[in-house]
Amino acid sequence: MSRRSTFLAAIALATLAVNAGAQSATQAGAVAAAPAGPEVGQAAPDFTAAWADSAGARSTPVSLASLRGKVVVLAFYPKDRTSGCTAELTKFRDQYRTLFGDGVVVLPISADSISSHVSWASEAKFPFALVSDPQLATADLYGSHLSGRPVANRTVFVIGKDGRVAYREMKFNALNEDAYTALAAAVAKAR
Repeated sequence: MSRRSTFLAAIALATLAVNAGAQSATQAGAVAAAPAGPEVGQAAPDFTAAWADSAGARSTPVSLASLRGKVVVLAFYPKDRTSGCTAELTKFRDQYRTLFGDGVVVLPISADSISSHVSWASEAKFPFALVSDPQLATADLYGSHLSGRPVANRTVFVIGKDGRVAYREMKFNALNEDAYTALAAAVAKAR
């Protein structure tokens, strides 16, 4: 085999190896980037978790099953007091009536502790309780957590009175007004 042939064969093998590696990385990235979660129309996974408001920890854990017959908004967020999370939850607070209205249960959920939730709810005067999901078990049920990350992704679900997912946004943009408009429309439709 000539040097030129050997060189061309080496380039061909290297190209094949790079393409195979890129394909594997793309497939692995697709798995990591797209966690599963309930689709619109599917039954929302039940969960039971501790929750707290500005008065302190609630004595009875919240469960989705206990809220059947009500419209429920599950809002997974990364961390108490961070900029995007503060923007989202203060928007929920400030526009509670127009976004949700009476009879809608809003459940923001993060991995933060009950004491962190009590403190933040007290400071911010939230009209809703915050759910603590320290092991991210509920976030996992809803596809709102990427493996290896210590926090949930910012996702929002509207659960209808029948316990089915009426709306889901797997990349809720807390800084975009259109995200809140879509959420308000989904809540109004679920009512």
